[in-house]
Amino acid sequence: MNTSMDAAFWDGRYAGSDLVWSAGPNQFVAEFASNLPIGRALDLAGGEGRNALWLAERGWQSTLVDFSQVALDRALQLAADRLGDRADRLTVVCADLTAYAPPAGSYDLVLVVYLHLTGPILASVLQAAAAAVSPGGHLFVVGHHSDNLSEGVGGPQVPAILYSESGLAAAVAGAGLTPVRVERVLRPTSSEPGAPVAIDALYIGQRPA
Repeated sequence: MNTSMDAAFWDGRYAGSDLVWSAGPNQFVAEFASNLPIGRALDLAGGEGRNALWLAERGWQSTLVDFSQVALDRALQLAADRLGDRADRLTVVCADLTAYAPPAGSYDLVLVVYLHLTGPILASVLQAAAAAVSPGGHLFVVGHHSDNLSEGVGGPQVPAILYSESGLAAAVAGAGLTPVRVERVLRPTSSEPGAPVAIDALYIGQRPA
C-alpha cells in the first residue's frame, strides 16, 4: 500500500529489519492468479515484492516497479533467498509511477495492489497500467474501499484516496479492456474466528485476444 508521493518516506519505512507488508501474496491476487497460465507479470508500486515474488515462484517472469530503491533491494534479496538460481525471474525497476510508462501490450498480468493516490493521478496510472496489458491478458486492481471508513477496519483514513468499484471501472474506461470482475469485496484481517473485516474495491479487466 502506498499513500505518499515521497520516495524518501518509504525508503525509511522499508529500511527497518522486518518486512513492512506480509511475505505472502495478497489473498485476492492469489485466488485469481492461481488459475492463470504462466506468463509475464508487472507489479506496479509493489514494494518489497510479495506478489511479484509469489508469481515468480510459480514460474512467472515478474517485473516489480516501485519508487523505493530500498524496497526493491529487499525484493532482490528475497528473490535470491527464495528462488536461488531462478532469481532472474524477478526484474526490478525504480520509478515514480506518475512519470512511468510501462511497455504497451507487454504483460499477461498487470497488478496494482493498494496504490492510493488522488483521483486524477490514480486514473493516469491506471490508464498506463491498462495499456501494458497484452492481448488476452488481465489488469488486476484492488484497494481500500471508501466504505471501509464507516464499515470496515484499517487502511487510509483519507476519503479522497479511497476506491470504489465504479470509480475503478470509470478510471480505465476506454482502455480497451472487458470487465471480468468489478465489485466490493470483504477481507478478513486475520484467520482468527470473528476477526475484523476490511472492505476493498476490486477491478479485473481483460484485453480481448
